[in-house]
Amino acid sequence: MLDSIFKTSEQINLTVGNAMLTLVIAFILGLIISITYIKTNSKKIHNQNFILTLVMISPIIAIIILLIGDNAARAFGLAGAFSIIRFRSQAGDPKDIAYVFFTMAAGLACGIGMFGYAALFTIFLCILTAILSFSNFGANKHHEKALKIVIPEDLDYHGVFDDLFEKYTITHELRRVKTTELGSLFELVYMVNMRFEANEKDFMDELRCRNGNLSIVLILNAERADY
Repeated sequence: MLDSIFKTSEQINLTVGNAMLTLVIAFILGLIISITYIKTNSKKIHNQNFILTLVMISPIIAIIILLIGDNAARAFGLAGAFSIIRFRSQAGDPKDIAYVFFTMAAGLACGIGMFGYAALFTIFLCILTAILSFSNFGANKHHEKALKIVIPEDLDYHGVFDDLFEKYTITHELRRVKTTELGSLFELVYMVNMRFEANEKDFMDELRCRNGNLSIVLILNAERADY
């Protein structure tokens, strides 16, 4: 029975029954993958359109493989048709791109009739992804933050905050310096890793004493900071 489930065939016969079975299995696998994405999404907020896309990619790829079969002319024709498609949205998170390829692989396996392997690989990778996500694998122990400090033009910014950085941060790096307010002020942008025991309010209060109570902004998510 297992041999029949995991039997590899070059091309399944294109009948209504086989086509419906392929679409149903591909749809179920796409649904499983999308649920895994929702449960393991670290942002807690997901785009519904992307979820629906994950569900639909797998049966769509399966349909394409069924239609192509072993016909080389159809394959080249479809390749030409897809080459004129232009995607307007930017590539998102690398994890999102990986999930797109994941669903494409599941649909490809279903399209060539390898239902058993498609289900096996999908379940295995979903479990593996869940384990890696819930174990917080690869996460940084210290989150890098962006710190923007405005100082008057007569204040030399070289080393003026070094003692405070040593007290409150593990690492710090000056990333950008620019003038503002017609050159009367400087805006400094640092990337900092705060110490675990450091109090952010105390840090900012001491910085304000150095920069003349001008603007100070600590951006908690440095990846989304607009430098």
